[in-house]
Amino acid sequence: MTIQTRELSHLLMNAEKTRKGVSPLTNMNPDLTVKEAYNIQMDNIQVKLENGETISGKKIGLTSLAMQQLLGVDEPDYGHLLQSMEVKNGGVVSRRQLLEPKVEGEIAFFLKKDLTGPNVTVEDVLDATGYVVAALEVVDSRVAGWKIKLCDTIADNASSGLYVLGDKKIQPHQINLKEEKMSFYKNQQLMNKGVGKAALGDPAYCVAWLANKLSEFGITLKANEVILSGALSAAVNAEEGDEFVAKFQTLGEVKVNFE
Repeated sequence: MTIQTRELSHLLMNAEKTRKGVSPLTNMNPDLTVKEAYNIQMDNIQVKLENGETISGKKIGLTSLAMQQLLGVDEPDYGHLLQSMEVKNGGVVSRRQLLEPKVEGEIAFFLKKDLTGPNVTVEDVLDATGYVVAALEVVDSRVAGWKIKLCDTIADNASSGLYVLGDKKIQPHQINLKEEKMSFYKNQQLMNKGVGKAALGDPAYCVAWLANKLSEFGITLKANEVILSGALSAAVNAEEGDEFVAKFQTLGEVKVNFE
């Protein structure tokens, strides 16, 4: 017996509230489609909006080869960012509020104009961007053990958790986004390195992809939204007492601590 999408929505919401992961949705409903998975995501986002949450932006997931290999998928996805997900640069996160968090470094775009697909280009993205900043994303999975396929993570709001934005704001035409280098540290130990082009060849292309993808659902990227353009290297597990720092060549540092 397969479980219907509304029940799957409830299971994910309950997992987030109780901090207890659920079995893969694709096991409970092997016929789950990408469209249905996005509908599950939107159902739960709508519930949060009705409860007073506010959308602050979007995130693009699974853009780097490292992340695709880690999770066994071969295409990107997207999720919604809420204001309650933002953590101040250098801030402290309670490990107990999350299930199985991992941290990754990215480049974030702050939009000054709307972006409406289809046919959005990289140049359109750059023109619509007020500035870019260094960012950390704390990804998390309501699916136990990160045993996810593409539809699992899509339904689970692209495995979103929290995000941290750096303080150094740079206009997009003043930086080579594709060649921007990042070194990623956990507890002062270098874990991995990344470069802008690890995200689908160009972080700005990722944002263009998102704008065009969202046009299929009648959604526009809005001015004043933050767009996390995708991980530049593999995500690293986070536990109590851990400190994560991403050091960028031009964009400076962004940091988060877990307690």
